[in-house]
Amino acid sequence: MPAAGKKQVHLAAQLPAIHNVTVWSDPRSKSQIAIDSFIRLAQAAERGKFDFFFLAEGLRLREHKGQVYDLDVVGRPENLTVLSALAAVTTRLGLAATVNTTFNEPYEVARRLATLDHLSDGRTAWNVVTSFDAFTGENFRRGGFLPETDRYARAAEFLRIARALWDSWADGDVRADAEAGEFVRPAAGRFTERGRHFDVSGRFTTPRGPQGHPVIIQSGESGEGREFAASDADVIFSKYNRLDQARAFYRDVKGRLARYGRAPDDLKIVPTATAVVADTDEEAAAYADEITRAQVGPQTAIAHLEAVWGRDLSAYDPDGPLPAIDPEPDSLVLKGHSVFRKGRGETARQWRKLAAERGLSIRELVIEVSGGQTFVGSPSTVADAIDHFVQSDGADGFVLVPHLTPGGLDDVVDRVVPLLQEKGVFRTEYTGTTLRDHLGLSRPPHATYPGRGQKDEKEAS
Repeated sequence: MPAAGKKQVHLAAQLPAIHNVTVWSDPRSKSQIAIDSFIRLAQAAERGKFDFFFLAEGLRLREHKGQVYDLDVVGRPENLTVLSALAAVTTRLGLAATVNTTFNEPYEVARRLATLDHLSDGRTAWNVVTSFDAFTGENFRRGGFLPETDRYARAAEFLRIARALWDSWADGDVRADAEAGEFVRPAAGRFTERGRHFDVSGRFTTPRGPQGHPVIIQSGESGEGREFAASDADVIFSKYNRLDQARAFYRDVKGRLARYGRAPDDLKIVPTATAVVADTDEEAAAYADEITRAQVGPQTAIAHLEAVWGRDLSAYDPDGPLPAIDPEPDSLVLKGHSVFRKGRGETARQWRKLAAERGLSIRELVIEVSGGQTFVGSPSTVADAIDHFVQSDGADGFVLVPHLTPGGLDDVVDRVVPLLQEKGVFRTEYTGTTLRDHLGLSRPPHATYPGRGQKDEKEAS
């Protein structure tokens, strides 16, 4: 039974592949590509009654000093193809994918997502992202074609058109009336959508999915990104898993919803997080330190420093002090990575100050600024910490990123989730069939958007 007056915790899982989170050298670590790895993680998440399983995506292999950045996990298959396979081996778990709006087209993406929603009986989610760099664009022969300042405008228009395509079919448009000889209503699927970035018209092939629209996820941190989430998203990923910062982010984003006629529960805020569980708090702390040092080895520490300094620092000792030389602000040694592309001079100043105050070596500093592990302790300690974070309005739940593939969720699912269930803050069974049901979100009614089929003079000017 849900505990009276307490928020329910939402949990999701992400298979790590974009950053150097996975400890691939661990003997328990298996393939990052084999379908069996995806199946085991997804089925563990479903066993734990998680809301959804999420796959991030990068559209180009990152490069460090001109070579493939081999500290990332590379070779990931395409998201929606993998999730289509997982739809056949799960029954309730939501299936969420990153799909880029800079290097795709609304018709193609809307059709693929609607198809997955049908295949999964209403469990699809779309993490709407943009690309910021010409480096990624080179894979598409469109490098630098879109100024960064326009990326959210394109994304908003892209999403508006995708929704219009889904709504080009009303729920009753598939009639299959043998007596009348009518399979679909004559106007089903017709659309005309014009704006600044797109001018499309035709007939959409796929009827509305069970959810009406897939769940929309957003992960922008900027003011523009937060506003986009407040106006259009159902879920927003947050990078804040320190409670004071998380509460400030939570208040800010939730406070933006009213201007769009939305209630606080219409948008779920879920930071990414890790969990290290052992029999005792002391054992967990030792294990967490072991994991973090495996994630931030000497090579990783120097690579992080080079990304900020814009210089080759391979001659420096990772267990020694930070370099005395200044960063080169216009030099990039790590391409395709969004973390260290802006404000690197200020980042270097803050890192030097922290290293001096704490007496940290290069590697110790990178471990410190990387954040370490989020929840560390015995099962009861971790369950209490997750519950406290949510009840304190730091989040509505978490996207858990395990350090091992494919067994990294097992401790949380088997040892922590039962304690959250005992507290009455986490479901013991799925009570609905769709991802919207799991998140407490209503199904969007069929809508005719203002101005559909007409040219928007303001956007076209």
